[in-house]
Amino acid sequence: MALQPWRKGVITKIENETAGTKRFWIAVPELEDFDFKPGQFVTLDLPIHEKPNKRWRSYSIASWPDGTNIFELIIVKLEGGLGTSYLFENGKVGLELTFRGPQGVFTLPDKIEEDLFFICTGTGIAPFRSMVQYIKHKQIPHKKLYLIFGTRTKKDLLYFEELKSLEKEIEGFVYLPVLSRETWEGATGYVHHIYEGLCQHKQPAKFYLCGWRNMIDEAKKRITDMGYDRKSIHQELYG
Repeated sequence: MALQPWRKGVITKIENETAGTKRFWIAVPELEDFDFKPGQFVTLDLPIHEKPNKRWRSYSIASWPDGTNIFELIIVKLEGGLGTSYLFENGKVGLELTFRGPQGVFTLPDKIEEDLFFICTGTGIAPFRSMVQYIKHKQIPHKKLYLIFGTRTKKDLLYFEELKSLEKEIEGFVYLPVLSRETWEGATGYVHHIYEGLCQHKQPAKFYLCGWRNMIDEAKKRITDMGYDRKSIHQELYG
């Protein structure tokens, strides 16, 4: 895959999703259609360091290819994080950003012939929101789709109402948010017992993992312990 050139992006809209998470919409003026595969990411070159490789921050695209030149990122402010601090403190409509992308191979299979388990924590939900919306809008044939999203409390849930609505709009799509620090009407604990319960009969499946290393490492071990091949696991590591 050829490396994409650096381009100019312009922030067109910003919204607060949660107390510590913002949605950024970025237009690419030189293109009429910013095309990408759901699951890919972009790399921002932010003015936060003299050395280029210390200025680069990569974020999964949270929107889906819709024929426009605008894409969406969802970003959580990290304590002490230079990149997210810059975006949260300086990000405003009209701000120009230098970016490269789309990049990455964390994408849907050419044909969906097995159940797909999208397992994520925090802003690791971004590529899966892109994939699920793409499947809906392009009417991609699929088996069962499970989106298992772990976070601490209900106020930390990202795209909650949207994903609940998609359950009604996409046949075979199941959205399973799970909270680790709060009791509520939904599931509590961690993501692992959710997919383990759904895979008791070891149906053919592929597992897509996105989030922090600890979650991904534990999920890989648990999935292989259930008898699935490592080749059925795809991952995108954050941090």
